[in-house]
Amino acid sequence: MLKHFIPILVFISSFGFAQNSNLTVSISGIKNNTGSLTAELYNTKEKFLKTSYKTISSAIKSNSATVTFTEIPKGEYTVLVYHDENKNGKLDKNFIGMPKEPVACSNNAKGFMGPPKYEDAKFTVTTDTKINIKMTAAH
Repeated sequence: MLKHFIPILVFISSFGFAQNSNLTVSISGIKNNTGSLTAELYNTKEKFLKTSYKTISSAIKSNSATVTFTEIPKGEYTVLVYHDENKNGKLDKNFIGMPKEPVACSNNAKGFMGPPKYEDAKFTVTTDTKINIKMTAAH
């Protein structure tokens, strides 16, 4: 009789190991409520600032915004946020590639003469996680 319960127990126990988490990002210091706030989540150093793992946008209220990435596997991540002031769905850049719209990164990492380093922006998600990012003015 016990052999009939073994497949059920295996299914139930393996179900708990696939638990993913939510990542909530609160952004403050947005200069106005025009446009929208876009957050890009990166899950590898190689794709950092090139190809996002997930992207989400939010309305801006009272110069702040909050976004939540759901079902995130445990691991190392970075977040880039930008104020899409003209709501064209992309981060506008000047002729040399510098952002024309305000940007910020996880850990409030800042770059010197370029984007922040992956090592300065990375953080680990092991359970539901909340991070805060302060927006800075465009360069």
